[in-house]
Amino acid sequence: MPKLKTHRGAAKRFKKTASGKFVRNSAFKRHLASSKTTKRKRQLGKASVASPADAATLARMLPYK
Repeated sequence: MPKLKTHRGAAKRFKKTASGKFVRNSAFKRHLASSKTTKRKRQLGKASVASPADAATLARMLPYK
C-alpha cells in the first residue's frame, strides 16, 4: 500500500488528544482587540475541541497523528 500524505496546513493547526478528539486554536484574536472584552480575549487564548462534524475530515487529513 502507498503511504498517505499528511495535510501540512492541518498538521500545523490541529492536534489530536489521547481520546482521539482534535484540538484547535480560536479565531478572532489577532487584531481589533480593543473592541473586545478582557474576558473574551482571555477565553480566545485557550484551545478548544474541534466540531465533531469536522472530525472525519481531520482524521483523513492527519492519518498519522
